[in-house]
Amino acid sequence: MLRQWGILGVALLAGCVATAAAAADFEIIDAPEIRLGGASVAQGWYIRGDLGYAGWVKGGKPSYTVYQPGGTVFSTETFDTARFSEPFSYGAGMGYQFNNFLRADLTTDFFSGKLSGRSDVALPCSAAEPAGTECGFNHKAGYSAINVMANGYVDLGTFAGFTPYVGAGAGVTNLRWDDLKSTPYCIDGSAACSGTTYASGTLPGYDSWRFTYALMAGASYDITERVKLDLGYRFTDIDGGKTFGYGAAERGWGASGAKGHDEGFQKHEIRAGIRITTW
Repeated sequence: MLRQWGILGVALLAGCVATAAAAADFEIIDAPEIRLGGASVAQGWYIRGDLGYAGWVKGGKPSYTVYQPGGTVFSTETFDTARFSEPFSYGAGMGYQFNNFLRADLTTDFFSGKLSGRSDVALPCSAAEPAGTECGFNHKAGYSAINVMANGYVDLGTFAGFTPYVGAGAGVTNLRWDDLKSTPYCIDGSAACSGTTYASGTLPGYDSWRFTYALMAGASYDITERVKLDLGYRFTDIDGGKTFGYGAAERGWGASGAKGHDEGFQKHEIRAGIRITTW
């Protein structure tokens, strides 16, 4: 019996030695770094700079009031067509990294763009046109904007230097409209137009502060422990407001305040930037 146990013990010892020798022959391979909260990231204050391109901008159709001699409202019209340009933006901000998962910042962005559109009014362009014709307008205006936002983000863990995130922000945008340029032209109706060519006129632009919110998603890459490259998407919704005022003739008839209002617009942006943890 003892002899059988001795043989079994020798066999087990030989197996262990063989296993240890085989393990010594294997090379240990390091897996890519995956950080889910165990190892800390550089926390504290950071500064950031960003560039953006709004590849898709959607806005409503501006509306405006038409006065007639005597100081009464003739009609309220909307643009038949309206198109916003696709603006670039640039901005800067400062924020704080609370821990591996949460951060917040305050940002300021600058952008500008253009609006073009067309509208028709069921009224002759002038006394030179017979009753039964209508007056159409081609409209063009530029704008500039300053956007101030408070933003919060959730970082979803770091994988081989990449940190995906989601975020949301709220703030205000100061939208300053340039003068609106309108070019009238006669439209045939039950009567034919006279062929008169009309000069362009301008209407004074307005500026106003509008509530704005944004939703973000993207990923950052660790260039160093304190410097991160950020690439992401941002949806921004800007409230509507005053667009342009009345011309001299309508003001002479008693019109006052804002003639036109826009419905705001939404931007879909691709953004790239740098974040640097400072202290």
